[in-house]
Amino acid sequence: MIDRRTFSTLLAAGAVSAASVGRSRAAPAAPAARNVVLAHGLYADGSSWIEVVARLQAAGLNVTSVQNPLTSLAEAVSSVKRVLARQDGPTVLAGHSFGGMIISEAGDDPKVSALVYVAARAPDAGEDFAALAKAYPRPPVADGLVFDGEEGRLSEKAFIHDFAGDLPAERAKALYAVQQPFQKALLQERTRQAAWRSKPSFYAVATEDRTINPDLQRFMAKRMDARTVEVKASHVAMISQPDAVAALILDAAGVG
Repeated sequence: MIDRRTFSTLLAAGAVSAASVGRSRAAPAAPAARNVVLAHGLYADGSSWIEVVARLQAAGLNVTSVQNPLTSLAEAVSSVKRVLARQDGPTVLAGHSFGGMIISEAGDDPKVSALVYVAARAPDAGEDFAALAKAYPRPPVADGLVFDGEEGRLSEKAFIHDFAGDLPAERAKALYAVQQPFQKALLQERTRQAAWRSKPSFYAVATEDRTINPDLQRFMAKRMDARTVEVKASHVAMISQPDAVAALILDAAGVG
């Protein structure tokens, strides 16, 4: 079981930067939750959360990792809301990468007690994420995008070096083999609302990220006044640093 003591141990060990933890001002406390719903992003599927799922289940939480159809934001949000409807009581909603946009849109659900962003997109309502990202150096992964008509994916080189760069090569190759393609139109999607403006929010910044610039992540985390941790990880922090990511979700759930 990962509790707050374990989280403190992780901070001391350097997996999470202690200097980055905290809020710039007081925020409403999230009610204790026993449910967690996870949303994945592009180039992945629901199994990308598997290491975190095991840790949350060991802590006694009811966990569901949603399969994002990667077709449209509306359909992705609908898939999350169907799972939320099955939850009994307060639920933490966590999103990785593009999954951040999904939880921002779906997070207004009254069952959602807190939001957790893991190296995730967190634009404001109606904001163009691509335009926001242009204020920061272009991420290396962008050079590896491949399109077959309207269907997009990452090249093997980009997936291994820029998406999952801190995983053993054989593990990264296995994940590449199950990469799910996405519809090109997703890259232009905008959220209609930003649930982080009204819900307690948490953010894990991946400091070695070559997919979403770490400074952009820091900007989004600060803007939402999130309780923030910095994790020494590639974009797939939930795979390479599952203890740190699980600890942040447990914090959001009020477990420990």
